[in-house]
Amino acid sequence: MPQPRYRSRSYRRLARVTPKKRNVTHYVRKSSALPHCAICGKELNGISSSRKAKGKTLKSNARIFGGVLCSSCTAEVIKLASRIENGEMKLNDINIKQREYVLQMISH
Repeated sequence: MPQPRYRSRSYRRLARVTPKKRNVTHYVRKSSALPHCAICGKELNGISSSRKAKGKTLKSNARIFGGVLCSSCTAEVIKLASRIENGEMKLNDINIKQREYVLQMISH
């Protein structure tokens, strides 16, 4: 039975054969996935993917929706929010994925 800390799925299980021909299981902590944009799924730039990232600027960007949306989706959300505020578009004309971020822009 493995130790309690190795029973969670945050560790990968690697089956290895030792030089003495014994089968053993090595436990290696999983690497974290790269952050992705919430709308288009593109990988986000400027954000560290390591678990040991120190400092606020390594974990997210300082701009609006930093660490959540990519720059192109952020620009699109800002355009749509300004069009809704000016009365050129209605909220129902916007894609569902973009709608919650547009509502956040309007509320600020």
